[in-house]
Amino acid sequence: MKIKKIIFLIESIKSRGRERQFVELLSYLKDKPEYDLRVIIMSEEIHYTKFLTLNIQYQVIKRKWTKKDPTVFYKFFNALSKFRPDIIHVWGNMVAIYSIPYKLFNNTPLINFQIQTAPSKVGKGLLSHRLTFPFSDIIVANSAAGLKAFKAPENKSIVIFNGFSFERINNLKKPDIIKKRLNIKTRFVVGMVAAFHDTKDYRTFINAANQVINIRKDITFIGIGQGDRTIYKRMIYPDNSENILLLEAQQDVESIMNICDIGVLSTFTEGISNSIVEFMALGKPVIATNGGGTKEIVIQGETGFLIATENPNTLAKKILLLIENPELREKMGQKGNKRIKENFSIDVMGRKFDELHNLIVNKKKI
Repeated sequence: MKIKKIIFLIESIKSRGRERQFVELLSYLKDKPEYDLRVIIMSEEIHYTKFLTLNIQYQVIKRKWTKKDPTVFYKFFNALSKFRPDIIHVWGNMVAIYSIPYKLFNNTPLINFQIQTAPSKVGKGLLSHRLTFPFSDIIVANSAAGLKAFKAPENKSIVIFNGFSFERINNLKKPDIIKKRLNIKTRFVVGMVAAFHDTKDYRTFINAANQVINIRKDITFIGIGQGDRTIYKRMIYPDNSENILLLEAQQDVESIMNICDIGVLSTFTEGISNSIVEFMALGKPVIATNGGGTKEIVIQGETGFLIATENPNTLAKKILLLIENPELREKMGQKGNKRIKENFSIDVMGRKFDELHNLIVNKKKI
């Protein structure tokens, strides 16, 4: 059995989708005896404490001067030289750039997994993603839309979808406990989990919520995420304030998502949305903006609905359609759960990366 020495480079392990995927993949690979894993991170903040339970040796390399501290190149080169990996696996733009000198000097294969979005406009600055493409042996994205957006070279690019660990929903809190804690008294709940950031379209979500609540008062809308919620709270009609809750990031977000009858993602563009994957894993029908990689997850009319951007009227209509048709909600939810198990599970993602590592170590083409 050939041992595969792989070093993973990532900026941080904060509470974000990219970082969750990172920890889930490490968890999958750690249990395989043929792997010798190391990690370099650039921040001491570790929000996903599961990473610490894996007992994988890691090193923190921090910038001391500026964001582009040139001494970091030497520190990365030195750390990589001590481990002498078979594969360098990067999860971000700057860590990819910092790895280039060692890659060139030692001809070590570089897996570049920094494409996890699919923006409508891609920056062309000196330190953009494309700078690292010529030095990458394999470019991985979590969506075909991401590869297209960044114009990654087709001859060395592949898609590996995000993986969801179903262990996360094995011990959810009971719905009545969650509803009591949040003071939700309505029969139905519609949720959206996304950062309160201008890349996410909470304006459309709230405008649609106002419309729906004006028609029926038995629905509560929940938005959950990091960021400033002030401007969005101002959009809520006074009479609807008890039916629209905008919450900061929650530790038990899966339990809150589980009380939802419908999952929503109103956005402008997206790679593979973890929140959509999570709603579908929980058996919830979804309504999402048809942008970026979302259409690679949601099957129109089967696991949910894809709608145009900035269209609160259509969002409101689709919400009402699902609320008024319990059989349709159930059917879409079941199909969504099945799709995640078959295409977006952590086992599927882990197996595909494992196959990729084997091909590289054995010097075979993808």
